[in-house]
Amino acid sequence: FPNVFGKWCRPNYNSAIATFCYNIARDLPITVNDPSVVMNLVYIDDVVKELIRALKGEENRVGDFCEVPVVHTITLGEIVDLIYSFKNSREKLSIPDMSDEFIKKLYSTYLSYLSEDNFSYALKMNIDNRGSFTEFIRTPNRGQVSVNISKPGITKGNHWHNTKNEKFLVVSGKGVIRFRKIGSDKVIEYYVSGDKLEVVDIPPGYTHNIENLGDTDMVTIMWANECYDPNKPDTYYEEV
Repeated sequence: FPNVFGKWCRPNYNSAIATFCYNIARDLPITVNDPSVVMNLVYIDDVVKELIRALKGEENRVGDFCEVPVVHTITLGEIVDLIYSFKNSREKLSIPDMSDEFIKKLYSTYLSYLSEDNFSYALKMNIDNRGSFTEFIRTPNRGQVSVNISKPGITKGNHWHNTKNEKFLVVSGKGVIRFRKIGSDKVIEYYVSGDKLEVVDIPPGYTHNIENLGDTDMVTIMWANECYDPNKPDTYYEEV
């Protein structure tokens, strides 16, 4: 086997990745003598999968030897940068690139080294007398996810976007989402409730709002196709 990595490997022993994940997750120092060193790595789940295949007589052979077919090649410095980015992702609300198989495996490995009193982290809630708005996840190419809480009788929104689009999902409470196409007088209404989960698309060019019609807080999961940029908000106030 090349260097094997994955969850639950003993840190500060004979695995650089285990040591880096453990120490970085706990704000402990690490030592990297040569970040340009190239490492060939196999993930523990891929090793186990290949061992099971070998027991069934379906092993992957190269000459006289059996090999794990999935090998990841990456420099030591790149590994360290990735692990630090995982640690910082909580503050940035970011998600690693899960389309990259190595990054997906390394992130799962990193999470397995979190201390048991550090599984959770707080989010910044923007609170006012209407309720709150909290960003949950921000991604470079899949937009952002936020949680909106509206107090009873409160209406939020009354704006439209040129290019930005959104999806609203009310998961608790009940309300109505109203639309009006810019330049039109016609108002469209969608009644929504946490008792019947239904996604409502928010197309560009329609001013829209959401009103809490219940007597309890209404909780809405909101996805936008781009992360909010205060320098380019693409948000224009106009009453529905």
